[in-house]
Formats: sequence, C-alpha cells, structure tokens
Amino acid sequence: MDKLKAAGLYGRELIAVSGSLARRYNGCLGMLGVEPTALDRFHIDGMGWSPEIAEEKSNPFYLNIGEANSNAIIISPNQEGNPVHMPFHSFDRDIMTTVFTAYAKEIRDITKDSAICIHLDQHMDTYYEPFDLLRYNQLTLSFRILNDLARKQKEQLELVEEFNSGNNFINRDIHNKLLDSARNFGDLRNRKLELEPLKLKIRSFYTKAFGGIFVLRDFINDIIIFESEEYFKKAIKDTVHDVTMFHIDHNELTATLVNHLIAEFNIKKAAKTKRYERIKNHLFVQELKECKHPWTEVLDSPMLFKRYLNELDVEAKKRLMSVERYNQRKIVERELKMDEVVDPIYMKALLEPHSSLEVEHKELIWKLLTKIVPVDPLHLYWYDKKHFYETYLTWPEGYQDWVIDRILKNNLNYAS
Repeated sequence: MDKLKAAGLYGRELIAVSGSLARRYNGCLGMLGVEPTALDRFHIDGMGWSPEIAEEKSNPFYLNIGEANSNAIIISPNQEGNPVHMPFHSFDRDIMTTVFTAYAKEIRDITKDSAICIHLDQHMDTYYEPFDLLRYNQLTLSFRILNDLARKQKEQLELVEEFNSGNNFINRDIHNKLLDSARNFGDLRNRKLELEPLKLKIRSFYTKAFGGIFVLRDFINDIIIFESEEYFKKAIKDTVHDVTMFHIDHNELTATLVNHLIAEFNIKKAAKTKRYERIKNHLFVQELKECKHPWTEVLDSPMLFKRYLNELDVEAKKRLMSVERYNQRKIVERELKMDEVVDPIYMKALLEPHSSLEVEHKELIWKLLTKIVPVDPLHLYWYDKKHFYETYLTWPEGYQDWVIDRILKNNLNYAS
C-alpha cells in the first residue's frame, strides 16, 4: 500500500487527531454508547470514522447502532468536503455535504471547544429482514453537542438574568456560579448551540446491510439486488412483497437493467472509449502469465501489446479481442449475433448508466455495474474502494504502477 499512500490514493485527506480533540472524540463515543479508544493519536475522515480505531475495535462500522442506524462525529470544520472512507450507505458522503451546507458557521463555532454527534435516524429501531429496506423513505439527521452545551447555555443565561435582577450584582454566590460556568464552558450567551434536525428523502440507494443490497425504487417497479447469496435465497421464499429480486451474479439482472432503461449498451460506441481500453488491458494482464517488459511499457505501446497478444493461445486472443472482431465482422455480416462473437464478460462490463438518468442515479448505477463486473480498475477505485484495495495487492507490481497513473490522471474529473 506504500505506493498508494505516496500517490495520495490511500487514507487521503484524513485529519490527525490528538490531545483535546481526541478527548472530545472519546466524549462523543461515550454519547453513542461506544467504548472509548485507548489511542492517543489517530485519524478521521469526513464522517468522523477512524481506520485506526476500527482496527483497534476489530469493527469497521463501530459508529453504527446496528445496521438500521448509523452515526457521524464532527470535531473539526476541516472535515468539510473530505472523503468518507467507510460509507455504510451510498448517500453517506451527500449527507455530510448537506450538514456542512446547512450549518457550516455553527460547526466552526461549536468545534472551537466542543464536538457534534450526528444520528442518522431511519425511523426503524432495527432491521429484521431485507424487505424492511423498502420502508426506508426518509432520513432524519439529529444533532447532539458534547457536554450538553445547550443546557449549559440555558443555565448560564438564567444566571445572567438573575445577576441583573435587583441587587444581585453584589451577590457573591451568583458571581462565583457565573465565573465557574465561564471558566468551564466559556461565554455561551450569543452562541447557537441547538441545531435543528434535517430531513432528507431517500429513494434508490445501496447499503451494506444484509451483506450488501441495492434498492432501486425510481424505475418501472421496485428492484432489490443482493450481493449475498445466503440472504437472496432466504428472500426469494417471500410471497408477500411485490418486488423484483436478483442476486448480483444473475445474467437476467443486466437484461432487466437494459429493459427498464436503467442501463444501456452500445458496443460500437463503447469500443472507442478509454474505459474499454482499461477493461481490455485488465483482462490482458490476467491472461498473460509472463511479461519480460515493464507493464507500463506493454500497456502503453501498441507494438509491445501486439507482441504479447500473439503469445496467447488462440481462444484467449479471441476472447480478449472479441469486441473488435465483432465490430469488424458486423460491417459485412449483417445477421451476425453479438453473443456468437463477443465474450460474455464484455457484454456486462461495457454496460453504462442510461443517458436519461439524473446524476445521482448514474452514480448509484455505476456502483452497481462496477460490483457486477469489477474489471475497470479506475471505476473500481471510484465506486468500490474496499474491493480495489483487496485486489490491488494481487496485481503485478508494474500493473499497479500503471493503474495508479490512470487514477491520478482521471481523479481531477471525479470527487472521490
């Protein structure tokens, strides 16, 4: 992972936490009912999640209260705009953007000497079955401030009012109470320490609950897509809910996505894209057992690519170059069927979100398509970082360098 770290592609923009910030963070953990960390120094992302604490607790989702309700911690205004490294839902990054948009000024003020816990309330105490996700329509973001400063503010204002009443300005007892409050909490009189809850509508989304599920509710009919075969097999026994269900590996899934205008496939157009070149190169690296030249040279040089392509057996060459072969033959063979030539992996890998979708939906469908066929290393980094980091370690070192270079060149166009 050292090369990824050096390139800023692993643990990017994490905020260092120590001293008073660490104590405030532990205070927030206490409010959430989570055991405090024993670490003196650690890092957090835009949602307040820490990789070191997750490792310490052997729980990547230690901020969650079960799968139905999750939380965030803000201890610094510098968290604004930072990546969310371990999202439980596809909308987690958007949630933090909403919070900072609504309360940027208040957050800067509060985090001078306190911290904020955000509860993502789905209005369900717990999930019992995957179909509970269909009832997930609205998310309420509620806020709690460390040390209950809103109550302390009220008490301080009451003391000030009492101090200004009659001859109480000479009352030593009230003097001392005011001084104690000021020493402990500062001057709270003109600060906004109560943040009104925010309500967000939730439609289609991805969640890691039940082994990973996509819920698509903005199309012809509701669709649930399972990553877990175990939960899928349990769910298909249900006869009550009117919903279409797929396991993510089902071939029928991609056909349904196309028929419902959720995804589209244009092999002639796709063959001209850089995405296709990345996918083909990725499959090429998997096919080639031995390479005497640096991978960066082979993948960037048409001559070297052809040299090593011709070292593969005939069937491997046909699979790898099946898109070009189909497009060339189709010019003269009008009746040629795509599935007779094109390798099945390309039939799925070259799908893309339908052009009619809104940006929010396109991001979700890209995530789904990337999980269906994780063969574009750039999209794997953008849409499924956990899988990217796991598979990155299995790639040849030179190919790792090539992928890092591609990510860096494309990251300017994508806010990860």
